[in-house]
Amino acid sequence: MTGDLASRLRAALGESAVLTDPADMAAYVTDWTGSFTGTALAVVRPASTSEVATAVRLCAEAGVGVVPQGGNTGLVGGGVPDSGGDQVVLSLGRMRRVREVDPVADTLVVEAGAVLATVQEAAVAAGRLFPLSLGSEGSCTIGGTIATNAGGTAVLRYGMMRELVLGLEVVLPDGRVWDGLRPLRKDNTGYDLKQLFIGSEGTLGVVTAAVLRLLPATPRRATAFVALDSVEAATALLPLLRSHGGGLLTTWELLGRQAVDLVLAHLPGVRDPFAERHEWYGLVELAGTPADVDERLESALEAAAEAGLIADAVVAGSPAQRESLWALREGVSEAQKSEGATLKHDVTLPITALPRFVAETGPRLLETLPGLRLVTYGHIGDGNLHYNLSAPVGDDAALRREGPALTRIVYDAVTALGGSISAEHGIGVLKRDAAAAYKTGVEVDLMRAVKQAIDPDGVMNPRKVL
Repeated sequence: MTGDLASRLRAALGESAVLTDPADMAAYVTDWTGSFTGTALAVVRPASTSEVATAVRLCAEAGVGVVPQGGNTGLVGGGVPDSGGDQVVLSLGRMRRVREVDPVADTLVVEAGAVLATVQEAAVAAGRLFPLSLGSEGSCTIGGTIATNAGGTAVLRYGMMRELVLGLEVVLPDGRVWDGLRPLRKDNTGYDLKQLFIGSEGTLGVVTAAVLRLLPATPRRATAFVALDSVEAATALLPLLRSHGGGLLTTWELLGRQAVDLVLAHLPGVRDPFAERHEWYGLVELAGTPADVDERLESALEAAAEAGLIADAVVAGSPAQRESLWALREGVSEAQKSEGATLKHDVTLPITALPRFVAETGPRLLETLPGLRLVTYGHIGDGNLHYNLSAPVGDDAALRREGPALTRIVYDAVTALGGSISAEHGIGVLKRDAAAAYKTGVEVDLMRAVKQAIDPDGVMNPRKVL
């Protein structure tokens, strides 16, 4: 029945909505990292929820798996087909409409293919804020951020994507549509169904639209880049920053020296804010409407200096200076990609366990692979580290050879300290087997039960997550 599936899809959706030429499909079957490449029977590009439902129904009838795809900016291989050649990629890229903005109710209704930056701009135009902020916000889509429960640099204040979604519209594995686009803050009528689909990575259904929460605008921002002697100092600073910043504290990011060096080496126009080198750095930002935002940040920095928690600090005096400081943080991923082979670990730990994790894990890794470069950075305000490993200079093969052993060291250390092997990037293919190994049997059984109940035929994103 799969032989005529492309013809049936074209008849239902139109010739231009179905791609089958390998050259046309190439961009859809390889992920952003270049680590995962598969093959597809076709790439389908529906323009409406009804067309998504039709495509999914036809695939289900043919026994063909559906791989939902947003901006294809994922890092764990969850949005591309595998090498089986028996799946259809369903791209939401044509569904980009912002359907409604309600500044009174503080809600925004948007289709899943809309780019995150577009949603941010729509909120600003209404005098509001959509606070999710990611390095890929110019290309990642709302559907993708929902499917992966994206985090970013403002989780400390606003929470993950899960906290920003009020309602969903979802096409189920059999082609039915669940209309849960309700802008309600309160609804105690049973299971909160939308939460099943948030973070499910397309394995339970296709998110086609969402009702998102909007927040008050934050026109005033106070930003500083600080030099630190240790990760202990960074964690000790958090309660002090909260004390002085209160509800205005939005960001507290950590960068190791190796991460900063890579950015300085590969991104033009970026410079070191300090004359002296330091082992660790922090990026702190307060945002809101009060006129004393700058004074609160300066007060926090003065208190931190008196407590011996910071070695130096640079405060942004203009939007251009703020952008320059943020470039040091946001440029790490791109810079590391330019450096050669990389092994990425997106982990989360109890905040007080971060210093011990960094102190104990690094030596074990270097003992396994001398010359390994530890590129450590992340959202220390919520316990999330991007604990990435770059190959020894000129020896990418060594990283590939020792990769499994290095990852096992990281995951064992994270688990021993009560953490998680995936903070915000998801499971996909990259962490699928590891997630099963590090979760309890009860957790895995519950996840399988949910999958079986909603997608008994395994139509949605086969062989991902579970």
